[in-house]
Amino acid sequence: MMKVPEKLINFRVYKNGDDLIGVADIELPSLEAMTETTKGAGLAGEIDSPVLGHFSSMELVLNWRTLEKTNIELVSPDGVTLDCRGAQQVYDSGAGKYIVRPVKCVIRGVPKKTELGKLDVGTTTDTSNTIETTYIKISIDDETVLEIDKYNYICNIGGNDFLSLVRKALGLN
Repeated sequence: MMKVPEKLINFRVYKNGDDLIGVADIELPSLEAMTETTKGAGLAGEIDSPVLGHFSSMELVLNWRTLEKTNIELVSPDGVTLDCRGAQQVYDSGAGKYIVRPVKCVIRGVPKKTELGKLDVGTTTDTSNTIETTYIKISIDDETVLEIDKYNYICNIGGNDFLSLVRKALGLN
């Protein structure tokens, strides 16, 4: 018996937790570790060594169908908190039925790029906002599976905070 995750049924995007900002396709940030090449005596070549708990620039991209007041407001340099809430479809083979699993992604960051799109008769404008992500928290079934907070030295993956000893060494705890 197993639970087979199948698809995202649907989702909504909220600004500051409760203001629905519209319907968008979202490209979540890529997680690429910052690296430095290590080479020298004792190594048979080079190693691209990741910096513990540190990530390169992370971008969230919201792709909109039309030019709206809400996507223009996301240009403001004040920063933004977005709450993306979804429902995933999972097939429970033991029970022989579908179940719904909640997924939530909280993003904090600052606007980096806005494509106003194009004006063409009978088509979408393809407006988009790119948010430089400084904080991301993903919860599945109300369990935090990922939390990265660049300003507060948090890198929690699957319940393991990889930067806790770094915070302690820096006197931040």
